Amino acid sequence: MTPKDLEIWLNHFEHHALRPRRVPHGLSEVLTREESQLIASSIATFQLGERSDGRTLLRTAESFARTNEMPHLVRIIDLLIREERRHASLLRAFMQDHRLPLQRTHWTDRFFRRIRRLAGLELYLSVLISAELIGTVYYRALESVTNCRRLQVLCRTLVADELAHVGFESQLLPALRARRGAASQAMTRSVHLMFFAGTAIVVWSTHRGLLRRAGHSARSFLRACLAQYTFYLKPTGVGSERAVSSRTARASSH
Repeated sequence: MTPKDLEIWLNHFEHHALRPRRVPHGLSEVLTREESQLIASSIATFQLGERSDGRTLLRTAESFARTNEMPHLVRIIDLLIREERRHASLLRAFMQDHRLPLQRTHWTDRFFRRIRRLAGLELYLSVLISAELIGTVYYRALESVTNCRRLQVLCRTLVADELAHVGFESQLLPALRARRGAASQAMTRSVHLMFFAGTAIVVWSTHRGLLRRAGHSARSFLRACLAQYTFYLKPTGVGSERAVSSRTARASSH
């Protein structure tokens, strides 16, 4: 990832910090009792995952940026974390307005937080991008199981932001891995893919009621998640970073 790439991403995140995507006022708020029962526990778990304070990621980015002369990186990571917190606030506001119970803790959230603290920036990004790729599939499923317009638009807003996050992370992650030999890179990608698939299975198990209502079986949900992984993270040969950046720009524009 070049300094010019980082400057482009910094401009993107600063633009959206000043002009964040919003859920318009006045949308239909009708959430039926059946819909509430279906989504309450599931959406609470995702809201919990969105509200990380990001201190570990920011410290890791600061250390990496100092030793690798990437001055824009810390500011980008800080803005990305702020955007994630805004997602948590949007979800929390929706849940409170509809009297859906919040969760203080969940074993999946504790597990992934501990993993992210184990090592440096590459591992943290690997875990984070896994959650965000799977999250885009989840939010699209959540949108499809309700007729509440506010929730539908909220899901689309979160997906649009998450796709931009994935675009940045999927360009930075290969650049971090490229510092090692080809064999080490291949092994790292294989381990990450296994972790990603395992995470998708955990999400299916935890949210299967909602996902089934959205039309997913365990196999189709895993397939949808893996399609996201392939689109953003599968190596594409020479110029792969440019290819990822181009795909991301197309995806986030919709």
